[in-house]
Amino acid sequence: MNTPIEYRRHDLLLLPQSKRVILKPFIPHEAYQLSAALSRVLELPEGRVKSELDILMYNFAGRHRELRSRLLSHYDMVVARIVNPRIPTLEHKLLVGALVSGEYALESAALFNPSIVSHPDQQGVSDGELRFILSLRATGEGHISSIEFRSGVIDAHGMIRLDETTSLVSAAEPVSDPRYDKAWLKAVLGDAGSDVRQSAILLGMLGDTFPKSELIRCMHRLRSEMKHSGQDFTRMLHSAQDIVDSNYESRFSPVLALDERALFPVSSNESNGMEDARFVRFLEDDGRARYLATYTAYNGIKIHPQLLETADFMSFSVRTLYGNAVRNKGMAIFPRRIQGRYAMLSRQDGENLFLMYSDRIDFWSEARVIMRPAQFWESVKIGNCGSPIETPAGWLVITHGVGPMRRYCLGAVLLDIEDPAVIIGRLKVPLLEPDAEGREGYVPNVVYSCGAIIHGGELILPFAMSDRRTSFVSIGLDSLLENLKNQQG
Repeated sequence: MNTPIEYRRHDLLLLPQSKRVILKPFIPHEAYQLSAALSRVLELPEGRVKSELDILMYNFAGRHRELRSRLLSHYDMVVARIVNPRIPTLEHKLLVGALVSGEYALESAALFNPSIVSHPDQQGVSDGELRFILSLRATGEGHISSIEFRSGVIDAHGMIRLDETTSLVSAAEPVSDPRYDKAWLKAVLGDAGSDVRQSAILLGMLGDTFPKSELIRCMHRLRSEMKHSGQDFTRMLHSAQDIVDSNYESRFSPVLALDERALFPVSSNESNGMEDARFVRFLEDDGRARYLATYTAYNGIKIHPQLLETADFMSFSVRTLYGNAVRNKGMAIFPRRIQGRYAMLSRQDGENLFLMYSDRIDFWSEARVIMRPAQFWESVKIGNCGSPIETPAGWLVITHGVGPMRRYCLGAVLLDIEDPAVIIGRLKVPLLEPDAEGREGYVPNVVYSCGAIIHGGELILPFAMSDRRTSFVSIGLDSLLENLKNQQG
């Protein structure tokens, strides 16, 4: 049976909105420009300061939550550069903060590549309903991507209601002095290729756990004491700095609603974007749940596979994935351990689908090919479209395939529950493909997703159209599984 799978299209369309802006630092690169600008503000008379601040608040207070506190935090970034002997007033500080701030339209270019998970708070929903969280890749000026969120409810009849979204949005604030584990740092430095003896010098100065500030102090001391030790020692210190910068924690203000939260690049590894988060609700063997997501950090030159973890979508830990099996994009974690080990799908070589196992969530060294391009519509490469979904028939994986004219279509594969390397069935025809409405956009001829969910006997599949906008389809689960069991790729 090679007939297309029937689906129901929802009358929902998420389009990018330029009015959704965050406040971010906008600090001149040249020292003389910054000093001159700061002096101009600090030399203003009190009356002028008040009038300029009134104008500023009139124009921008309604566009940002907690505007004053954010301006003061930006002031703190440059206070060390102030040489004016005059003690600045609160109003001066706010104006200086505004001087080194700017608005960034998170989704002015695109709002796409969604994933969907059940909400951690299901209180208040009616029987047969499911509250969900939708993550989205938002892209703005300079093609910098961040992660946004929406929420909604799937009712007992399979209809989707999205919660109202405001124009207000704020980025998470990095935790100022996170703690790290020495054994972890030793393993990561080894993975980075640092000399064991040189790493031991640094590690010997640290406790079993330590705050980032302690590591920075030790590194400054070593740079002074070991300045003649050669480039390899310097590279080891650079690696240590890069590691702790890329492994961080961030939190949102409790006043922010879910749709007002955005994860914006923090580390240099993700300075050009946080791309394609694949969220999954991960269940431990004892029933505890946490939310994990892989995403691709991009610095304009290299990609770095990263991992997000949260329990409440308010506080997040961010970790880099390490190991010789961590390559390329598109990693998706299984929602539970398999035979006591973490499992993940990946695309090591940019072409085929791999299965990976690990005893640790952040170190991966085993990978094997389980699926290669088979149909003409996926003849260039294949990959996953989110984490596998457990069903009575097996692990359901939504895939994507790239074919002629760089056309992206969605497919599906069914993997064995006990041994996901075994393929039970695989669609020979696309599950979803670009149509006349959805093929035009920033990148034409693309449909793509980063995760689906099952509810009420249906697969709810949010998907992006041509790297520009997002919509939803529902697919009967029994029909899809039956088609998969009757087809061998």
